[in-house]
Amino acid sequence: MPPTIKRLGILTGGGDCPGLNAVIRAVAKTAILQYGIEIVGIEDGFQGLIEHRVRPLHLRDVESIVTRGGTILGSNNKANPSRYCTGRTETGEPIWEDVTDACLTTIRRERLDAVIVIGGDGTMACAAPIAAAGVNVIGVPKTIDNDLVGTEITFGFLTAVATATDALDRLHSTAESHRRVMVCEVMGRNAGWIALTAGVASGSDVILIPEIPFDLKKIADDIEKRMRGPRYAVVVVAEGAKPLGGSQVIGRYDPTSPDPIRFGGIGNLVATKLGELTGIETRTTVLGHTQRGGTPTAPDRILATNFGFHAMALIASGKRNRMVVRENNIFSDIDLFETVGKQRLVPIDHPLIAAARAIGTSFGDGAGSITPKPIPSALV
Repeated sequence: MPPTIKRLGILTGGGDCPGLNAVIRAVAKTAILQYGIEIVGIEDGFQGLIEHRVRPLHLRDVESIVTRGGTILGSNNKANPSRYCTGRTETGEPIWEDVTDACLTTIRRERLDAVIVIGGDGTMACAAPIAAAGVNVIGVPKTIDNDLVGTEITFGFLTAVATATDALDRLHSTAESHRRVMVCEVMGRNAGWIALTAGVASGSDVILIPEIPFDLKKIADDIEKRMRGPRYAVVVVAEGAKPLGGSQVIGRYDPTSPDPIRFGGIGNLVATKLGELTGIETRTTVLGHTQRGGTPTAPDRILATNFGFHAMALIASGKRNRMVVRENNIFSDIDLFETVGKQRLVPIDHPLIAAARAIGTSFGDGAGSITPKPIPSALV
């Protein structure tokens, strides 16, 4: 352990996510029990650094939190130190300022030798200027969208997929009972990992993801074919999916946020248009924040614990400005700055897309089922 590491800060940035508390617990217990390091919890993400709102974390604070959803530290997805809204002009326009120095002041006052930030691409981007100013920042990848560059998986994703799959399973039964088309909108701004994975797991008939623009007429054709057989259909659509030649549907706009656009409404659009094109009764369900909440699944608790442990291993080894990752089921680390301004999207030739197409799943682009290659006779 480098001799300078005596006090360590930890914060949770961005949206809440199942498994955050498991990471906090793993970091705190490892730091205290293995290295004798003091842990300082920073409240409400970077907002706590900006406003100097922190509190010590002891073993009693983290002993029983592995089963809990959310984060005991609180989070905030609007507090970007590099572009922070400090007020409004007379005409109501937001006033943006760089308050990175306020974060550095909190770090100095609290005598923090390093800070562990838990979050997605936005959180890592917020942390980059702090790291560039000389603070050792260790990142832990968190996002239910599973879209963080450098790691094959982020904690929270598996729980979100389980929640979405359960909802889609339930929609199957009501769709079958009423001979309807049921459209389910799930999260996924620019990456369709949740829609793809939950769609395949639930046996959904149509999967619409941001990476593959869709044609509503082709979806309608696929639905009508489906209605001649089982006579019902289930469509799962990521919130950031868009029609061919069209744009993503904006649910609302928050001018005080550094990332002001909030997607939402594509599920209703798809359902309405499919109903008009097919004449079939079509209903919509929007899962929204239910995908973020609740108890993390066992795999997410284990993944989060491993990420927390490996974050502390980076601190102990003296590494600086790294992010923990898992690649090919092996935990390692990459340069924190490599993640900034990038997203891990679903490749259109991803094996799971190929498997889904092979069993007749529609992606709304008119591509037919893939004919599997013949199996060599020696393997039959």
